[in-house]
Amino acid sequence: MAPARHPPGTARLTVRMDVPTPGLPALPRALAAPAPGWVENTDVVVVGSGIAGLTAALHLREAGLHVTVVTKVNIDDGSTRWAQGGIAAVLDPLDSPAAHASDTEIAGVGLCDPAAVRVLVEEGPSRVRELIRMGAEFDRHPDGSLMLTREGGHRANRIVHAGGDATGAEVQRALHAAVGRDPWIRLVEHALVLDLLRSADGRACGITLHVLGEGSEDGVGAILARAVVLATGGLGQVFAATTNPVVSTGDGVALALRAGAAVTDVEFVQFHPTSLVITDAGGAPRAQQPLVSEALRGEGAHLVDAAGHRFMVGRHELAELAPRDVVAKGIHRVMLADGVDHVFLDARHLGREFLEHRFPTIVASCRAAGVDPVTDLIPVAPAAHYASGGVRTDLYGRSSIPGLYACGEVACTGVHGANRLASNSLLEGLVFSRRIAEDIRRDLPPQADPVPGDPSAGESGWVVEPRIRIPLQRAMTRGAGVLRSAGTLADTAAELVRLGTGRSTPCTASWEATNLLTIGSLLVGAAYRRRETRGCHWRDDHAAASDEWLGHLVASIGPDGAVGHTWEASC
Repeated sequence: MAPARHPPGTARLTVRMDVPTPGLPALPRALAAPAPGWVENTDVVVVGSGIAGLTAALHLREAGLHVTVVTKVNIDDGSTRWAQGGIAAVLDPLDSPAAHASDTEIAGVGLCDPAAVRVLVEEGPSRVRELIRMGAEFDRHPDGSLMLTREGGHRANRIVHAGGDATGAEVQRALHAAVGRDPWIRLVEHALVLDLLRSADGRACGITLHVLGEGSEDGVGAILARAVVLATGGLGQVFAATTNPVVSTGDGVALALRAGAAVTDVEFVQFHPTSLVITDAGGAPRAQQPLVSEALRGEGAHLVDAAGHRFMVGRHELAELAPRDVVAKGIHRVMLADGVDHVFLDARHLGREFLEHRFPTIVASCRAAGVDPVTDLIPVAPAAHYASGGVRTDLYGRSSIPGLYACGEVACTGVHGANRLASNSLLEGLVFSRRIAEDIRRDLPPQADPVPGDPSAGESGWVVEPRIRIPLQRAMTRGAGVLRSAGTLADTAAELVRLGTGRSTPCTASWEATNLLTIGSLLVGAAYRRRETRGCHWRDDHAAASDEWLGHLVASIGPDGAVGHTWEASC
């Protein structure tokens, strides 16, 4: 059972037998991989180098621990640097944590954990100030006070930003510099994590990984550690159109699931309402769609259809600044009704000077695509953006496996519920990475040896063919994207079964494809079972939210590789 976020006895666990699950592919309990050709030891291994991973590493070093950070490509290639809008935190004396909590829970549509939200909003301001002390430079007024802006779902100006619309890049720069100043943080780049290593008592005691050019010819090795922190980011590459970088293939969630950790709320993938529509010559979306931050709407840009009509006015009291799921659905309805693949964002009235100063990144991305926001309407459409679910954790980032922690987008802390509130993601990484470091410092056992012949070493696992990646992404976008129904999800499940039949030799592409198949199967199964519309889960055949579905689907893989879901009702 996953670690409790609430007092024992206040939640009940049952399996909802009333909702069948469509046939889904069998999944591996481990990735096929050669035996490790090299081994390293450390106190804590952190997998991921975005805001969650680097902040965790820095706090763990403050505790005097030796830390190894493993990252998939280069240290700056994750999602953090792409964040435009900012970090939400109560830094205005007229604002309050209670107001921030209220906005967060409204966006989460009944599935937020109030205790986790309280931790986020109450500890958030201190964590932002701590980030500033680490060297992050946020935009300020001439008098030196922080500039605060507003984004969708917020009823107050509480978003700090940097470089106008380059907050993530500034945060990543500051954390990268801080990590670089500490010789006791070992950085391992170009490393794809494979599986979790477990000790005889079931505790996490390290990982297997593949490092290009490291050790044996194939690069597979092991890092033994007294604790493992997953900060691997999101899973957006399971869809064809996403704002996520190409490295976001759900590796951490898939690893945790194979190891037996509780994974929950995977059906709640937020589609950012406004990604810049860029397609190739054949009309296919680019692998990573540039984000057009809702901060642009917060400053007064309007969503319009081809006729120039502001279609969000009248749909929600906040119009274009409604929560992201509401805006994404509004855009999708217009696209379906008009038979088009995008709508438009009109920022022309904001003027050249303001746009180029406040949103230099967005302006540059648009101009590179042949669109000038100063004079042109910006073509936008929803794209997969953020996973509200993931590895289930408690308030200190502990998963259901002792010694395995998770923070950032890979984790499901309970903060986001059915839909993440804008700019809470970077804040979540800051807050819970600090809590993980505190917990590890309090109780870090001696290094344990992995179980000999543990399947997590990969020798008994298997992988699928790399070529399934693109058809899998297209199938997921077509049937399990913004708009879903029993029919589209069943069709997607059948396609996943077909794609999952082949086997391949181990390599980076086959490991990633297998992780994507795992994530897609979990998502489709949970989305099929949840017969309601809630937050960013939109079922066309069950258009309303239902109190019967106030709860969480916890995923698992059986001994035979079958995907299962256990229902946990909210307390």
